[in-house]
Amino acid sequence: MLGFLIQRLAQALVVMLAMSGLVFVGVFAIGNPIDVLISPDATQDIRAAAIAQYGLDRPLWEQYFSFLGRALHGELGQSLVYNMPVADLILSRLPATLELAVTAVLGAALIGVPVGMYAGYRPESRISKAIMALSILGFSVPTFWIGLVLIFTFAVQLGWLPAGGRGETSSLFGIEWSFLTGDGLAHLILPAINLALFKFALMIRLARAGTREVMLTDTIKFARAAGLGERTVLLRHVLRLISIPIITVFGLEFGSTLAFAVVTETIFSWPGLGKLIIDSITMLDRPVMVAYLVLVAFFFITINLVVDLSYAALDPRLRRRRA
Repeated sequence: MLGFLIQRLAQALVVMLAMSGLVFVGVFAIGNPIDVLISPDATQDIRAAAIAQYGLDRPLWEQYFSFLGRALHGELGQSLVYNMPVADLILSRLPATLELAVTAVLGAALIGVPVGMYAGYRPESRISKAIMALSILGFSVPTFWIGLVLIFTFAVQLGWLPAGGRGETSSLFGIEWSFLTGDGLAHLILPAINLALFKFALMIRLARAGTREVMLTDTIKFARAAGLGERTVLLRHVLRLISIPIITVFGLEFGSTLAFAVVTETIFSWPGLGKLIIDSITMLDRPVMVAYLVLVAFFFITINLVVDLSYAALDPRLRRRRA
C-alpha cells in the first residue's frame, strides 16, 4: 500500500508539472494584458515601462521557471486587476465555492443513491417510473434555465429565498462560511439546488443500474438463502457492491463542480472561484488565470488519489493485488 501511494504521488508530481507548463503556455498565447491595463492613447515609453514592470518582456521559458520558483514558496504572483497577491485572492474566494460544491454534490449523493437503489429494487413500480422521469428532466434541462426558473419562482414570485449573493457569514477557524448563519443558509439553498440537479439525476441512474445488476448475482441469492432480511441485503451487500462506480463518479463530479461552477455562480452572483475566473478572463488577468487552472489540476489529481485509496479500502481484492 505504501509503494502504491508513493507511485501515485510521483505520478501526480509529473502530471502537475506537465499541466503547469501547458497552462502557462496556453494562457500566455492569448492576448496581451497591457492592452487592457493601460489607455490606448498611452505613449510607447509608458507601454514599454508597463511591460517591463510586469516582466512580460522576458522570454516565456524564463517567466515560466520564475513562476515555478515562486509557486514552490507559495507565491502565485500579483493580480494585474485586483492589485493583490493571487494566493490571497483565490483563498478569499475558495470557501464560497467549496461550501457550494460540497453542499450540492453531497446532497445529490445522499438523496440520489437511496432513491436510485429503490428504483432498481422495484423497477416496475409507479414511483420508480416517476423517479426515472425526474432523472431524465435533470439531464435534459440546461442549468442556466433551471437557475432562472428557481429565481423567478422562489425569489420573485413567492419571496421565500434571496435571488443572489452570499448573505451573512460567520467565522470558523478564521474562514468565513455562509452555512453557519440563517441568512447565509437561505442564500445557499437555490444555487446548491441548481448545481445539484444534474448530479442528482446522475446518481439516480448509476445507483439504479448497479442495483438491478447486483440483485441478479449469486451473492444476493446466497444472502437471501441465508435468511437475511431485504433491508440488510440492500444496505450490507448491494450498497457495498455498487459503491465503487458511485465513488468514482462522486469524485469526478466533485472535482468538476469545484472547478467549473461558473454558470451557477454567475446566475446567482455567488462570489466564488467561478465568478473570479470569468472576471479574470474578461480582463486578461494572466496570473489569476494560470493559478486558477493549476489549482483545478491539483484538485482533480488529489481527488483521483483519494478515490483510488477508497477503492483499496472497499475492495479487499485490490488491497491484496497492490500488496
